[in-house]
Amino acid sequence: MTSAVPAKAFEQASFEPSPRAGRRMRLRGIGLPIYTTLALLFLLIPIAYTFVFSFNDSGKLNIAWQGFTFDKWLTVCNTQGLCEAFGNSILVGVIATVLATALGTLIAIALVRYRFRFRSSISLLLFLPMATPEVVLGAGLAAQFLTLGTEKGLLTIILAHTMFCISFVVVTVKARVASLDPALEEAGRDLCGSPSQVFWRITFPLLLPGIAAAALLSFALSFDDFIITNFNSGSVDTFPKFIYIAAARGIPAQVNVIASAVFLLAIVIVVVAQVSRTARAKRLARQLG
Repeated sequence: MTSAVPAKAFEQASFEPSPRAGRRMRLRGIGLPIYTTLALLFLLIPIAYTFVFSFNDSGKLNIAWQGFTFDKWLTVCNTQGLCEAFGNSILVGVIATVLATALGTLIAIALVRYRFRFRSSISLLLFLPMATPEVVLGAGLAAQFLTLGTEKGLLTIILAHTMFCISFVVVTVKARVASLDPALEEAGRDLCGSPSQVFWRITFPLLLPGIAAAALLSFALSFDDFIITNFNSGSVDTFPKFIYIAAARGIPAQVNVIASAVFLLAIVIVVVAQVSRTARAKRLARQLG
């Protein structure tokens, strides 16, 4: 005669983890935060080094710690050519970002919303600048400018940066366009809105987060680029090119100052954007509630 096992006892016997499995789960729970912390520290070490050594009371070489000072922050433009190179990077980045964002947004809308010949081929070709090594892209553009007899300078840098930034803008905005509901635009047209009114009052505000993300990515890529710039800049210096040239004779501490200021500015922008987004979401939740 068999004895019946209570259902509760059966569930506990079947689903209660073994001691070994419990230890394994606890190790995983401890190991993941440790791994994440170590990875974050590894990524932040170069940034921390740059920030700390921007206060170094160094001479020509900024390698060994010589003492704390604010002089490098107050005399950041005393290094010959540094502020000019930084200004060139800002100028090239802003112009290339505006051009690439405008052209890339229009291309993304056309690829998602319209059907035309060679549409798939164009989509494939737009990925080539992203997949092509920068040394190949830079050398090819340099050869093209040489063939056309174009003097290298700010104009050639802007054209080169605009060209390779367009692909990143198209990919970013294209994903945003594909997620939009066409019924919203149809509703605008049903309310007697002209095509321009529908675009600026409905489509563009909905695309704005994707366009802003694409513009920030484009500016970061342009400001940071060295290889393509080095092939097509001629005698014009940008901030990455200045650092590369200065590395041969010793990078001054003022370079660390500008790099630290750019990093802190990026952090402030991210924090402000996140805070404003959270405040907007709370305000919307109160209105709906």
